[in-house]
Amino acid sequence: MSKRNLRAQAAWVIEQVIDNGQSLATCLPQAQSKLSKPQDKGILAEICYGVMRHLPVLDSQVLACLEKPLKGKKRIIHCLLLAGLYQLKHMRIKQHAVVTETVEATRQLKADGMSGLVNGILRRFCRELDSLQQQSFEDDSRKYLHPRWFIQRLRDAYPDNWQQILDANNQHPPLWLRNNPQHQSRDQYLTLLAEQGIAASAGNNANSLRLHQPMDVTQLPGFDNGAISVQDHSAQWSAYLLEPQAGERVLDACAAPGGKTCHLLETQPELTEVVALDIDDRRLARVQQNLDRIGLNATLIAGDGANPDSWWDGKPFDRILLDAPCSATGVIRRNPDSKWLRRNDDIAALAELQQQILHACWKMLKPGGTLVYATCSVLPEENVSQIKTFLQQQADAMLLTIAQDTPDNPGWQLLPQADGGDGFYYAKLQKQTVS
Repeated sequence: MSKRNLRAQAAWVIEQVIDNGQSLATCLPQAQSKLSKPQDKGILAEICYGVMRHLPVLDSQVLACLEKPLKGKKRIIHCLLLAGLYQLKHMRIKQHAVVTETVEATRQLKADGMSGLVNGILRRFCRELDSLQQQSFEDDSRKYLHPRWFIQRLRDAYPDNWQQILDANNQHPPLWLRNNPQHQSRDQYLTLLAEQGIAASAGNNANSLRLHQPMDVTQLPGFDNGAISVQDHSAQWSAYLLEPQAGERVLDACAAPGGKTCHLLETQPELTEVVALDIDDRRLARVQQNLDRIGLNATLIAGDGANPDSWWDGKPFDRILLDAPCSATGVIRRNPDSKWLRRNDDIAALAELQQQILHACWKMLKPGGTLVYATCSVLPEENVSQIKTFLQQQADAMLLTIAQDTPDNPGWQLLPQADGGDGFYYAKLQKQTVS
């Protein structure tokens, strides 16, 4: 794609997601690389993420202004209108600037003949903005800004608080950091932030802290040398729950991008070895980057967690952290495009894969060893149901108590909170010796 203004870039990204099934994580960086100003890159990200959060409402309002839907090569103009409407409704950009720049984008998208249509619709939006802001919807997808299948699954699983989960998903996520205790205590780092005028507060585990305002984390004191890292509060529980001990060999299965690998080594620097496994060797490059920044060492292996015979050396692990592939329904607020990329039928396939990896990892665990099963999902099919099935099938597996574990409700389900952590699930299992 040739160099374009940021509204044209936004239209391209939105089209890649909603029509071609690409993720924001894949196509947004490509579009940002076409822009030279950091401010423009930030505006582009806000537009693209915002459109994904509000897609059903924006889509219906754009369609209401069209005599007939835009199809084929004209679809990108539909996406451009989504970007324009989001800016008018949700961003502090002057209306005339939004209209002018969005109309200009039609020329850079080689759709000059559509500039009049775009101009007319955006100006209509400007006139009717108050009524658009007050518009209410009976349709669940537009009312709650999620696909209907997911809303129904939440209703079934959480009859008392499903609406709160949806509301949390629609918020901008807080920026959580993980303090490295090998550099300083969390209180010392909070003091350092306060001295630089950066407001932050402590979380409820040993090293988590939340910035009150988002910022470029590379500008944080100590970021370059690993004194601090970005990691959601809920995700930080994995290392504490696994409780690695000095001299042990630990497997971090499905390790990329490496936050948990690094946290394990920060928590217990006297581990004999940490093996970071991921099926995608390209993603392992990100793990190595994180290790290098902090100054840590791990053994990186590209391999399939469901098929250890293809890579495992046969030496059992003392502890295994299995952050299993999942629907990522607990981190929708960080990845709002996933609402529209994920399908209802995906859940059963993911659950089957999770069970395969869980059984495969169990074979690599020493008798007496500990395995922590984790997902960033809020769906019982991937969490509680998985562990209940596993405990029924695996005679040497014993559930260790985390919070309110019971045989009927094993594990610890964390739900997304507006100023708290993401949705996450943990279950802690110990391998028994069966006589």
